[in-house]
Order: sequence, then structure tokens, then C-alpha cells
Amino acid sequence: MVDLPLFPRAHAPWIISWPTVVLGRLLYKVRALGADRVPSQGGALIVANHLSYVDVLVLQLACPRPIRFVGHEEFPRRSWVFRLIYKVTGTVPVSPANALETVRRVSQALKDGELVLIFPEGGISRTGHLMRLERGFELMARKAGVPVVPVAHDGLWGSMFSFSDNKYLLKWPRIMRSAVCVAWGEPIPADQADAATVRQALLDLGCEAFEQRPQLKRHLGGEIVRRLGRRPYRLVMVDRTAGRRELKAAQFFAAAAALSRHLRKTVPEPRVGIVLPPGAGASIANLAVLCAGKVPVNFNFTAGRSAVESSLRMSGVKTIVSADAVRAKVPAFPWPERTLDLSATIKEIGGKRALLPWLLAAWILPNQLLPRLLGLPKHGDRSEAGLLFTSGSSGEPKGVALTHRNILANCWQFSTLSIFPTNSVMLSCLPVFHSFGFTVNMWYPLLRGCLSVSVPSPLETKKIIDAIREEKVSVMVGAPTFMRPILKKAESADLKSLQILVSGAEKMPMDLYEGFLEKCHLEMMQGYGMTEASPGTNVNQPDPVPATATAMDQPGKRLGSVGRMMAGMTARVLHPETRAVLPSGETGVIAFRGANIFGGYLDDPKKTAEVFHDGWYITGDLGHFDEDGFLFIEGRLSRFSKIAGEMVPHGTVEQKLIEAFALDQAEGYALVVTGVPDPGKGEQLVLLTTSDAVTDESVKDKLTAAGVPNLWIPKIVSHVEKIPVLGTGKLDLKGCKDLAMEAVK
Repeated sequence: MVDLPLFPRAHAPWIISWPTVVLGRLLYKVRALGADRVPSQGGALIVANHLSYVDVLVLQLACPRPIRFVGHEEFPRRSWVFRLIYKVTGTVPVSPANALETVRRVSQALKDGELVLIFPEGGISRTGHLMRLERGFELMARKAGVPVVPVAHDGLWGSMFSFSDNKYLLKWPRIMRSAVCVAWGEPIPADQADAATVRQALLDLGCEAFEQRPQLKRHLGGEIVRRLGRRPYRLVMVDRTAGRRELKAAQFFAAAAALSRHLRKTVPEPRVGIVLPPGAGASIANLAVLCAGKVPVNFNFTAGRSAVESSLRMSGVKTIVSADAVRAKVPAFPWPERTLDLSATIKEIGGKRALLPWLLAAWILPNQLLPRLLGLPKHGDRSEAGLLFTSGSSGEPKGVALTHRNILANCWQFSTLSIFPTNSVMLSCLPVFHSFGFTVNMWYPLLRGCLSVSVPSPLETKKIIDAIREEKVSVMVGAPTFMRPILKKAESADLKSLQILVSGAEKMPMDLYEGFLEKCHLEMMQGYGMTEASPGTNVNQPDPVPATATAMDQPGKRLGSVGRMMAGMTARVLHPETRAVLPSGETGVIAFRGANIFGGYLDDPKKTAEVFHDGWYITGDLGHFDEDGFLFIEGRLSRFSKIAGEMVPHGTVEQKLIEAFALDQAEGYALVVTGVPDPGKGEQLVLLTTSDAVTDESVKDKLTAAGVPNLWIPKIVSHVEKIPVLGTGKLDLKGCKDLAMEAVK
């Protein structure tokens, strides 16, 4: 960082620039990173992301030299105010309809030794993401012979001058000064500053700027307690586990606070286990553990006994909060000696009498005092806030320690999207031991003020349909495995309140997409993530408001993709074997970096080293990005077999077989392809299927007729009673591999 002048020089007269700067300082707390990278003299083309109408002011506050702005010529035509601003600031008016004149004007200013700022997206982002970069800036820089300086800022999306929530100005202004971080990049020579290079630089700088958000240093429990205390009368949850129960914010806070005092006194270990279905009990227990200064560990009670025992051992958990009804349903779970029944424990500590002081505190005290009353630290930052275990779809479960920063970052990232507005009613049925159920179904509604409607299991289709219809649910998220029965059994009228439907955990089948589109006139949005990313990394969202005279159409979704990256994330596409960075558009292993990415597996430096490369988290999934930033996943690296030197995609073979045999997967997976070692060709394909119609000969005939290479045709077909599936809805790849190994013996 460098010290910036309190009153930076500008092209406008001092009588105008100084009051503007003073106003800017009052409204925005601007922090500049790498401002010394801005050339101290000579011309340079500054290329920035565009999130609001005050970007130019913030960038000037963060720049040690005066900036010549470039603005759309349509604005001064509409208003005398803009004509005056353009005149006194020396703004260069440009027009997309007259590109050559635009290039000439900007190039001349650059040749005169000025810093010229341009927004290559062609307009303000209406999705909060970096859009496609128009290539005109390349010609400007080359024509003037000056470097391109990339710069990204973070903190203005969501302000009244941005298009967040598809609104402009029609939002409450922020009461406190907005913290804005501006990250400057190294100058890029004109002959190297192509759109792909500059786009990558802007994403990297955006990630760097997002990491500086002061909110990410806070304590997750403290943030939720403050939110609950802000409006104690607000309905935060409708629990439909047994009957129907409404919980107001004050009630929720009181129950969590009272339980937290008990756990703080009676549990010496740093982590507390939780085995509960999604609902009020699980949410209260998790918040109580956080407020007790401990780490919640939600165990997967659908996993095998050995996997759970391993998780218990790794986590060091000696106390579990559960319910007697849950214990009765999963007797095979290795319950520790100290297993608490949630309802009985609350009664034991005094019941309603113990909750009363906390209820009064929620109603009477300022919400900022409630975390102090609980003894919560101001900062959580990089300390552990939750321990989850990976699904084990391709091996043994691994402990993923998520920090306060990780979870808060992902919640803030989701809040920038239009899919989870604060007035949404979210169905929460994903298990809390699942990373999406943990962060998005549980923590996000509590932090953002959404109403959560809980159903104890994603498999309880009738309960889910009833909940959507009766509670007017507007947002539902889940795996295709769980959504398919809903589509099959629900009537259109049952789902008419749904506005957003997000599919994740596995590839979205097109027939499922088309089914919801036909029945509900609702497009399913495909997303992507993993436990290690807290969990969201990418998601499609509805297209924003239509184009205006000064801004082009901006797609929010692209069919077949998993959407753009979340705000504050950046990525690389690497060669699967050499880990070399591949050019834009090429397919390789996806690697991410961002505040939501975890720091490593619990007590396992070896496995941690395997998934990190030069600070980048290696997802193990193959894919590519298009020019608009949409990510297309082409399969998991572990779901490819290298046969005779050729990479064979299991998913492609499966899809060909499903189409060829016209298989109905409404009741579950009908087949799966997996690879097993082969001494001659390295690997061979084994097809597991539940369909009697699928045989060795018919597979060969159908795939050959479909034009599938002979190398891709499974030579072994094994009939099984059921395809292994995890509790999260994903394929159990390890279980499939075990069955395939038995088939070749």
C-alpha cells in the first residue's frame, strides 16, 4: 500500500473537485492496494470492472494521479447535469456507434500522457459479475503505445447506485460509510493486453479486493445474534418436522443463548457433535455451540458405521446433541456415552424460565450488545467455525474445517446474487451435514433475514410438496435425485409459488429441466460447488433487467453451464497432468482461489498437499470457461478412464446408454459406468445396471449404432439390485467401484 493524497488532483476545477472529494470521503472508506503500480508519469489505459455509477469517484480517490474518464455520449444528451459534469471534468464522450472516433479520442489523450479510465464491459454490471470484455481497449492501447493497468474494486455492489436486486436508486441508502477496496494490477504491455489476459487480471484483483472486506473478519455467531436482535419480532423459521411450529427471532435467540451457557459450562472439548435433521433443533443447536465458543460438527448419520467412527475419532467429539427420536431411527450410529436430547436438555436447564431473561434481552437491549452479553469475540476470521466431512463419494471421508471467514464469505457471495433475495421463502430440507444444507439452508437465511421453511428430509416428497404449497415457498435448492420425485408427484398448482429452482451436487438432466419448464414454467438454475468451498463457487441466475440505451443485454444464465463464479473468486484451468495453465477456452482441471476456499483437511497435510497447487485449490473436475465467464463442467477427473492412452468419459457413455435404451431414472439411477484396472490397457469399463434389458450384446449394438468408439464400449455388464447413492443424493463412486471390482473377479 502507498499513502494517497487526501485531496487527489483531478481534471475538474478545484471548486468542484474538492467538494466532490470531501463528499466521497464522507460516504466511502476507500482502501487502495498496489497504487504504486500506477505509472508515475506518461500515458496509461486504466481498465476497470463496472459495478455502479460512482465507480469513477471511488477510483479517483484511490489513484495517486488525475484520471481522464470516458463516458457514454448518451448521458449528456439526456440531462444538462451530465452535460455540465462532462464539461468541467473533461470526460471523453464515446459512442459504440462510432468506434473509430472513440478510439481516436482516447488514443490522443493517452499520447498526451494522461491516465484514461475505460470500462470494457460496455456498461454497468446488472448481475454483480464481471461481464464479457469488449475488445476496443486493445486497439486504443496499441494505437497509443501505452500499457494497460487493470484495476478491480469491491464494496459498491448493493449500494443504491448499483443494480443489485434489479433496482437502481430504489433502495435504502447505507447508513454507515461503505468500505471499498481498490486493487491495482501490474501494467500490461500493449502487445500483451488481450481481452483474455486482462479479464484474468481483473478476476485475480477482484479476489484480492474481496479478501479485504471487514465483514469477513467477524464472528459468525456474533453476526447472526446481531441479525436476530435487530428485529426480534421477525418470523425466522417455520419448522414442519412434527406438525407446524413458527419461531420468531427473539425465541430463536433465547433458545440458542440458554443452551450455549449450558454447553460452555459442561463440555470441555473444543468441538461438539450434532446429529439432527434440518429444522429448528439443528439450527438452534449449531448456533448454541458457536455461542458457547465451540465448533459444531454435524455428523452424517446415513454414512456407514466405520466412516462415522473415523469421523468421531478425527474430530475428538465426546458430546453429541441429538434427539431421542433420531437415536431410535439410527440405532447403528456409534452414539458416545454423553449424547444429549435437545428438548430434555433445555428443560433440564430451566425450560421457559431459563429462556425468559434472554427473551427480554432480545426485546430490550440494542442488538449490538447481544454478542457481548454472550461473551462472543468481535473477530472470528480464520479460526474454525464448523467441521464437516466430505461425502466420501470417491473415497474415505475427510475432515473439512471451515472458518468464520469461509462461511461469511460464501454467504456474502450468495447475497450478491438475485436468486436469494431477503424477502424469499426458502425450503430447507437438505441435511445439515451436507455443506449446502449447512451454509445456505441454515446460516444464510439467519444472516440475511430470509424465511426458512424446514422439512426433515429431502426424501419426504409429500411433505416437501405440502410445504411449498402451504407456506408459499419461493426458493428451493437440491440435487436432481431429490427433485425428480417432486416433479413427478406434484401438480402445477402445488408449485406455483416457486420463483427460483437451483440444481446442484450432480449434473442437471435435461429432461428434468424441461419437465419443470413445462409443468411450472420455471427454469431450473444449475449450480456448482464442493464442501471445500463452503460450498458455492458457481451458479446461474435469472437474466437481469433488459438492456437500456447505455447498456447491452447481460445474460445471467447459460444452459449447459454451471454459471459464473461467485463474487471475489478467481480460477485457473490447468493441464490434468503437468498442472500448466491452459489458454482461455481450453478444457482442463478447474482450480479456484477465494475467501470461501478452505485452508486444508483436518490433521492431514498429505491430502491437503494433493489438492493444492501454488495456492490454488484443485477441484478434480474437468471444464472450461467461455468469454462471458460461464463455467462448463465436462466431468470429474475420477470419472474418466485412461484406456490405451485415451481419456474415456464415463458420463458421456452413460448418457448414450440412457438415450439408447430410453431408460426412466425417475425412481433412481438405472445404470452407472466405472473403471477398474486392466493389465493390458490400463483400465477397462464396467457397466452396473438395474435394468434387465441392458445386456452385453445389446450394449455393444446400441452404442455402435450411436457412433460410440469401440474403445468406449463397456465389455462387462453387471446387474445389481440398486446403484449406490449417498445421503446427499450423489453417486457413491466408491461403492460403485467396489461392485465393479467384484464383477471382474
